[in-house]
Amino acid sequence: MHTTNILKTAAALSVALAIGSVAAAAHSSSPLALDPLAQDRAIGKPEVVTTFNGAMPTGVTVTREGRIFVNFPRWGDDVPFTVAEVKDNRLVPYPNAAVNRADNAEPGSHLLSVQSVVADGQGRVWILDTAAPGFSQPVAGGAKLVAVNLKTNQIEKTVIFPAAVIRPATYVNDMRFDFRIGKAGVAYVTDSSLSGNGAIIVIDLESGKAVRRLEGDRSTSPEPGFSPVVEGETLLQRHADGTTAPFSVASDGIALSPDGQTLYFSPLSGRHLYAVSTALLRDPQVTEAQLSAAVKDLGEKGASDGLESDASGTLYAGDYERNAIRKLPVGGQWTTLAHGPEILWPDTLSVGPDGYLYFTVNQLNRQPGFHGGKDLRQKPYALLRVKINASPAPTR
Repeated sequence: MHTTNILKTAAALSVALAIGSVAAAAHSSSPLALDPLAQDRAIGKPEVVTTFNGAMPTGVTVTREGRIFVNFPRWGDDVPFTVAEVKDNRLVPYPNAAVNRADNAEPGSHLLSVQSVVADGQGRVWILDTAAPGFSQPVAGGAKLVAVNLKTNQIEKTVIFPAAVIRPATYVNDMRFDFRIGKAGVAYVTDSSLSGNGAIIVIDLESGKAVRRLEGDRSTSPEPGFSPVVEGETLLQRHADGTTAPFSVASDGIALSPDGQTLYFSPLSGRHLYAVSTALLRDPQVTEAQLSAAVKDLGEKGASDGLESDASGTLYAGDYERNAIRKLPVGGQWTTLAHGPEILWPDTLSVGPDGYLYFTVNQLNRQPGFHGGKDLRQKPYALLRVKINASPAPTR
């Protein structure tokens, strides 16, 4: 054999052996380690405030004195109390255990299913009772705002929503307060209906009179074609019989500017942030068409459950698709404040007096209704916080 042919044969054999080695590696039962590969990086340093091994939490609020309150809606978990104060990593029913016992026969004086708690900066914590356990039709006379005096820990005031603003599919979700308006202030409440129209409910805290504004408006409705992806999976209602339905929830998150002049809000099923003048929102002479035209679409912020603002006007939003908390300074752009695998469905946000932003993470997307009846949640749930060096927005 000529030398040239020998060299050609050797080269071909070398290539064949190399190909064989690659193929063998590809089919090896011992995969390569992932250590050399780049991975998703965490942002920020969330701290664990407390964890929850019982029912799933939604709302959180931190008072000017640093007291922490949380709530647990009655969505199907065992919920012995729907509002609690966190004391030394323990949950204490608030304002007491008796009020927390659901009683449909006395819906105005018992907490049926609480979705949100908000400290008002005026010595009270307000409780928003949906009166709609399991997203049922609200119990007549049960949807209400309850103010508890933080010094006496006694109920100071109960404002029951007028029947005219509570629809069969209404689910009152979150609230913000402004005590610069009227004799006793005003509350703005989102209706995040799952099957009816979303809206902003404006309620006078002195008279109890309330109106629904922006009902069914584009800004309070699920965004058309919205298809969220959480933990790498399209979020759909997945029923035990194999059928599916879109994740379609109306207006949810809400925040008020420090001067009380602008209300920010967004649907749970959507990524856009909206803003409207509170003066227009409260004015009965402003028609729905005029009000709708005055709503500003501030663009995409990510898909959020909760919203919050601080004393400087910076806005904060959860981003449940990105396992993140984001912020928007006045005149600035959205940036990521915190991101990491532990931020599994950030829900409610609250600015504390200590310069931290507190938020619950509750794995909402892992509930049985999204997985054919299988509960994929892993306890404990958590209350986290991240440093923002800012103060709560004033309410007066």
